[in-house]
Amino acid sequence: MGVVGNVLSFSCYEGLVFGLVAIGVYLTLRVLAFPDLTVDGSYTLGGAVAAVLIVAGVNPFLASLAAIGAGFCAGLVTGILNTKLRIPALLAGILMMVGLYSINLRIMSGANVSLLREVTSFDIVADLLGMRSGSIVVSIILALVIAAVVFFILNWFLRTEIGLSLRATGDNEQMVRSLGGDTDKNILLGCAISNGLVALAGAIVAQGQGFADVGMGIGMIVMGLASVIIGEALFRPKGVAWLLVAAVGGAFVYRLFITIALRMGMAPGDLKLITAVLVVIALAIPYIRKKARREWIPPAVRW
Repeated sequence: MGVVGNVLSFSCYEGLVFGLVAIGVYLTLRVLAFPDLTVDGSYTLGGAVAAVLIVAGVNPFLASLAAIGAGFCAGLVTGILNTKLRIPALLAGILMMVGLYSINLRIMSGANVSLLREVTSFDIVADLLGMRSGSIVVSIILALVIAAVVFFILNWFLRTEIGLSLRATGDNEQMVRSLGGDTDKNILLGCAISNGLVALAGAIVAQGQGFADVGMGIGMIVMGLASVIIGEALFRPKGVAWLLVAAVGGAFVYRLFITIALRMGMAPGDLKLITAVLVVIALAIPYIRKKARREWIPPAVRW
């Protein structure tokens, strides 16, 4: 039971943290129908900004807020490239992802920044709770509180007039424009919020692992996409709240499979294959269900 408990607790912590990435990807991909690849860069950006500020003596929680602001700005630039310069969404995200690699190197003045001797958010929470620093329980509590705050704020925001307009932009952009809505502002806001959440996840992970690295964001967009697809396939959510829960739940399931694979002795290089298999299975579940009910299935989209 000790091994099972460790696997579940570690997966729970990672599911909560990477659930922020999944929610960010969900906002752009599902809500806005905007394939944003900035995620790989903004995740590292959040970790880099938080790490540099913490080393400079800034409070870890303020450093995390600064990381959110940095991610917000990165997403804003991606949105501007698309809405103002008319660069396709996919290309705009790629350009920002590539550009942020150099920016992150500049911020950290190198390839990585160590936080091993610095006071992080986890240390502060451990002191408040009177628990040992580095305990998985402390990590879960901090991640749970942050995830809960993000969940309630987004659940409220997406039900407001601005949130409904943002959701409508992804469903039918032409209709929103015909009704006098500013779809460009909605895209800018959605991209900014998405990358702000991703940067927050990067800041938390950097503090948890004790360093920020320029390569820590590689594959984040794939992980976020896998979490969203798995969550939708397993939970079949209806409504805003359940969609957010599905994103976090998908991240938990994804990280659980990854943790189990590593415990079984699989090489880290095989994790990409595991991710691909999980995504294929998640995408195939709706098809299998319709096939079992003998429903007509249209051909797959090829563009």
